[in-house]
Amino acid sequence: MDNYKKLTERFQQLHHYGHLLSIAGWDQATMMPAKGNDARANAMAELGGLCHRLATAEEVGDWLAAAEQETLDNEQQANLREIKRDIENARALPESLVLAKTKAGSKCEHAWRTQRQENDWAGFADNLKEVVKLSREEAQLRAEKTGLSPYDALMDLYEPGMRSAEVDRLFDDLRSWLPDLIQTVQDAQKSRPVVEPQGPFSVEQQKQLGKHAMELMGFDFEAGRLDVSSHPFCGGVPEDVRLTTRYNTDSFAESLMGVIHETGHARYEQNLPKAWLGQPVSEARSMGIHESQSLFFEMQIGRSRSLLKHLAPQIALTFGEQDAFTPDNLYQYYTRVEPGFIRVDADEVTYPAHVMLRYEIEKALVEGEIEVDDIPDLWQQKMQSYLGIDTAGNFKDGCMQDIHWTDGSFGYFPSYTLGAMYAAQWFHCIQQQISDMEAQIEAGDLSQISQWLSDSIWQKASFLTTPELVQAASGEALNPQYFRQHLENRYLHQVR
Repeated sequence: MDNYKKLTERFQQLHHYGHLLSIAGWDQATMMPAKGNDARANAMAELGGLCHRLATAEEVGDWLAAAEQETLDNEQQANLREIKRDIENARALPESLVLAKTKAGSKCEHAWRTQRQENDWAGFADNLKEVVKLSREEAQLRAEKTGLSPYDALMDLYEPGMRSAEVDRLFDDLRSWLPDLIQTVQDAQKSRPVVEPQGPFSVEQQKQLGKHAMELMGFDFEAGRLDVSSHPFCGGVPEDVRLTTRYNTDSFAESLMGVIHETGHARYEQNLPKAWLGQPVSEARSMGIHESQSLFFEMQIGRSRSLLKHLAPQIALTFGEQDAFTPDNLYQYYTRVEPGFIRVDADEVTYPAHVMLRYEIEKALVEGEIEVDDIPDLWQQKMQSYLGIDTAGNFKDGCMQDIHWTDGSFGYFPSYTLGAMYAAQWFHCIQQQISDMEAQIEAGDLSQISQWLSDSIWQKASFLTTPELVQAASGEALNPQYFRQHLENRYLHQVR
């Protein structure tokens, strides 16, 4: 096992460098002064280049070929499979492209923070064009290595084994029933008035409430922290998880659910198998599985009648008594369906429409069917078609609202709706196994639910392929009917 051992040592080294990159990226988004961006971008590109050289060095290829002939147990074989995947992904690109894409992405993302506030599409587009150019080069190189289409080659980085043909099938099914459901729910909710919470809600109070929710969800504050950024995210490494949110003093609702969402990501990271940390097999299986954890916590649990009943006294204690803070009103408030501009603030019924729109645009962009200058008009057309919303001229709440395209993360967006489908499937399984689950949630006891997630998802990490993981956890392949069932139960039948 000498060659396998050499590979694991190299990947442990890469994990350490990756740790530094992730914390530098977190600091860039939360703490770094604006004038530090160029230096930070250069430093991160340099370290990224070093990691690329270490992963693609000639000796690594020799070790891999020899390790494939060595006698390994099942866990080691799974780790070798993931090591090989990482090596092949790294080898598909020259270091010059890795460096150029890192720098272009850092420049675009940093400028986006102010350009979005200023509704400056022209300035943003100039930077985005360079990111798209380099992303297309990457997609073409990966396509040549894998035999996939350019877009599928990028999506495979986030969803190993998933193909756009399967995403198209799932999204075609969504389109067949989602528009009618959105309209039916909106019509039904007209007869159920909601009392709006009255602000202002101080940032400090919102922080206190968010941390209370994180403790309830089981977040380990000795292995992570909560901060503020322009776009909420979960980063860092399992030993040091960094969560961010953003605050609006006129409304606490978005921040609270944003924190619960990111805590779902964090719980996954904090509970990956510690004995294998530093090895590719200990990493999250895919971004769809990762999103299934955040959406499970936010949508399945966070917006449930049971959890809101549990949280209602704490919300009233934090902000003062209001009629809006009754459990029933909070439930109606958090399950209100109303098409809006912003994806991250969308209700769970309209949310898939935001994802499908972005998927269609980014796929056409990567494949060269459209150009950056075409994005605003396409965005406007698709928002009108899917949600009946006019975004003409409103770039900051339209095609500039997301951070993903700034660094070339094309192929990521399908993960959100795949995650929602997985989350509904996990929740169905847990319901079958824990008879008093709703009572436990209402009591603030998530221990049995967390144990199921740990046993079925978190500790499995990447030892199984995604289809194997889904089959092992739920007894069947991904079944989108559970997602439809969940939405109809909650929004039409008011089961929860």
